Amino acid sequence: MVEDAGAADLIAEGRLQLGISRGSPEQVIDGWRYFGYCPMDGEGDADMGRRRAEEFLKLLGGKGFARPNPHPKFPNPPGLLRLEPYSEGLRDRIWWGSASNATAAWAAKRGMNLQTSTLKFDETGEPLHIQQAAQIRAFRAAWKDAGHTRTPRISVSRSIFALLDDRDRAYFGRGAQEEDKIGLLDENIRAIFGRSYAAEPDILIEQLRKDEAIAEADTLLLTIPNQLGVAYNAHVVEAILTAVAPALNWR
Repeated sequence: MVEDAGAADLIAEGRLQLGISRGSPEQVIDGWRYFGYCPMDGEGDADMGRRRAEEFLKLLGGKGFARPNPHPKFPNPPGLLRLEPYSEGLRDRIWWGSASNATAAWAAKRGMNLQTSTLKFDETGEPLHIQQAAQIRAFRAAWKDAGHTRTPRISVSRSIFALLDDRDRAYFGRGAQEEDKIGLLDENIRAIFGRSYAAEPDILIEQLRKDEAIAEADTLLLTIPNQLGVAYNAHVVEAILTAVAPALNWR
């Protein structure tokens, strides 16, 4: 994975933004076992995911760690060897998908950017955007305490649809997802799932002004209905860019 990430970033001329996470726990039972992974003694699957992430970050740093063959087929540079291809700067463009305040702080201490999605562990019973705003503040506080010198990036994800025509109103204008929802990821994890925003642009703008997490973040990721096709998704994004973003000073 480190090699693939380095290659992709070099091909993209340093533009890769790579998000990683421990993964979704609810789709299959112990899905990680199918890929040869196993938690160490006393470790849960989330602990294992974070441990593997730390190994990934260490290897991305580009320091040599492997002893070279004394009789290599091709010449080696002196000293221990690192993974190749290596892309300088990629380590600062790794994002951690966090579902809790604690893992947001964990990511900050390790110098990763923060992704917080439309799902989060329900830690206070408050609306998702309020819980996410607190999560972002916890991330920033941990980042400051860690003494990192660069400014981190923080994204939130939202489902946003400007109702401009009959297609938009048919797909998203029925008001079925105007409230956050509470659910269980497993028997121990209570989660809050974020509402969708779907309204005429003037109403949408006022609703989004009140979203505290969007205000706290520097990046907004739009979740789009890819099953509706490329042309319609281009329309969805263009509608946000032209009818909503200017009034909110998004760029």
